[in-house]
Parts: sequence; C-alpha cells; structure tokens
Amino acid sequence: MKFLLTSGGVTNTSIRDALVDLLGKPIADCDALCIPTAEYGHPSCTPASAWRFIAGQTPGPMCDLGWKSVGVLELTALPSIGEERWVPWVREADVLLVDGGDATYLCHWMRQSGLADLLQSLPETVWVGVSAGSMVMTPRIGDDFVNWTPPEGGDRTLGVVDFSIFPHLGHELMPENTMAEAERWAADIAGPAYAIDDQTAIKVTDGTVQIISEGHWQ
Repeated sequence: MKFLLTSGGVTNTSIRDALVDLLGKPIADCDALCIPTAEYGHPSCTPASAWRFIAGQTPGPMCDLGWKSVGVLELTALPSIGEERWVPWVREADVLLVDGGDATYLCHWMRQSGLADLLQSLPETVWVGVSAGSMVMTPRIGDDFVNWTPPEGGDRTLGVVDFSIFPHLGHELMPENTMAEAERWAADIAGPAYAIDDQTAIKVTDGTVQIISEGHWQ
C-alpha cells in the first residue's frame, strides 16, 4: 500500500501533486472510498462533522477533489455483512480517504472489521489520512491523543510505518499544539516522530519516507 499521511487533508498544490504521483493517473480517473469511522470515537466530533467529511465540506479537501466516484466505507458495519461483500469494494478502489477523530477507535475497528489484515494485499491502493486517519498507521500516538480507550488499553496503533505523528502543529484553533508541546510528546513516544502542520504531509512508498510541505514541520 502507498500512503499520504496528512494533518489537514490535501490543502495545497504540493500535497495534491504528491497524491497524483501516488495514484499514477489523474484524480478524475480514480474511484475513492471514504472512511469516517474515527469521527465516532472523538468527543469533539459529531454526526454533522462526519457528514461534512463525506460531503466534501471540510476545510481540507478530500472527498471533493474531483474523483470519478466516491463511496462510504463505514468500518463498524463491516463485521455484520461479511467479507464477500465489502472486500471487493476495497479491492476495486484506487484510494481510501480516511478521516480524523480518534486513532485508537479507528485502529480498533480496522482490526475488528478485517481491514487491517487486508492492507498488505493492496500494493497499489493509496491510503490518504487526515489527522487520526494518518496516526492510525503509526506504532503509537501518545497518551495525549487517546480519547477512546481500547479494550486492551494503551496508545498503540497499527505500526504499519515506523514513526509517530503529532498533527495540527501551530493550528489557530488548537493553541495547545505548540512546538514545545510536540517536543514533550516526542520525548514520551521514545521513537522516530514528526510534528506536522496542516500544510504538510508525509508520503510513504515502499518504506521510503518523503516530507511534502508548504508549511512547517520538524
């Protein structure tokens, strides 16, 4: 699988160009599935914010980039319908657009649904994450970002990539997301980590990591 791990979506030309490079063809020729599941695990998210993501009415473009088609993949529903229905939907998609919210909740449902196990068999599919949708791919998110506690506890996520992410660096609506706070968080993570703002993304292909930014990161 190929990854474009963003803080705030496809917010500038550089990130959009990186997405097109990963897709290998124009956005208008690609079928997308959007995953809003992480929204339901975070106290700041609501049914209205989940709808805004699906409808393409969020500040960071995702579902409204001009895809050939966009469908909704709700992970909490998948265990009840059987893999014979939903796995073909995922395999036929060019890209998965994964919203933010709570990364541990998203991780839980990726495992419960079977999507986490499917990822390694999707070498050409692109995963585009926003905030928690990006953090879920990391080994740990840090206790500060855990709002929904998984049954097994802790802050561990899928560990598909080998670094952690502190999103929304310097965001005007999140005054606590300072560089000093990011450095304190990183010391607790005790592993490779990036602090990124909403104009930055991390592109990962075949284990190669590239920072795509028109903003600030460390």
